[in-house]
Amino acid sequence: MLTSYLATVLLIELTPGPNMAYLAALTLGHGRRAGLAAVAGVALGLALIGLAAAMGFAALVAASPMLWNALRWAGTAYLFYLAWETWRDEKETSPAGIAGGPSGKHRFFLRGLMTNVLNPKAALFYVAILPRFLPEQNASLHDGLLLTGISVAVATAVHLAIVLLAATLHPLLSQPERLRGTRRVLAISLAGIALWFLRSSALPSG
Repeated sequence: MLTSYLATVLLIELTPGPNMAYLAALTLGHGRRAGLAAVAGVALGLALIGLAAAMGFAALVAASPMLWNALRWAGTAYLFYLAWETWRDEKETSPAGIAGGPSGKHRFFLRGLMTNVLNPKAALFYVAILPRFLPEQNASLHDGLLLTGISVAVATAVHLAIVLLAATLHPLLSQPERLRGTRRVLAISLAGIALWFLRSSALPSG
């Protein structure tokens, strides 16, 4: 069961999602330290969602179409906001100017956190997939927290790999026009992911 869960988590994390596109765009535009700060925020966001799910919030959301739709739309709106931020190119793009100072790292940490608190993909995972790997009888809070910890660890490893790869490619894409084109491709990807999640997470009618 644990092996199947690990394989499922890894497969989900390797599929295109908001974290992958956002972390790549952020690292390409602002450098490795900005990406690492965002990874820390992403990990905390995933842990908070997992903790809430383990304590019963997932069941509450699954039982309330109004709450589920509110989270869907809020998450989609935030992904579109990130896509717009990625598209428009921020004025200061040097790692020293943005990611080097505490305020810059703090800002990217908070963005990573919000990206996952309102992440439709994370919500779907903790509401619809993780419970399937819990014991059918007498599932405890410890079981939920254990699976949450595993998913956060796997996700963080994948996110770190994305940031390090993007940081390696940064010198090759440092020309303004090339970097702008790459960021805009990633921005379009983020917007497409937002639309796909909005559609795929819709509750069946009737």
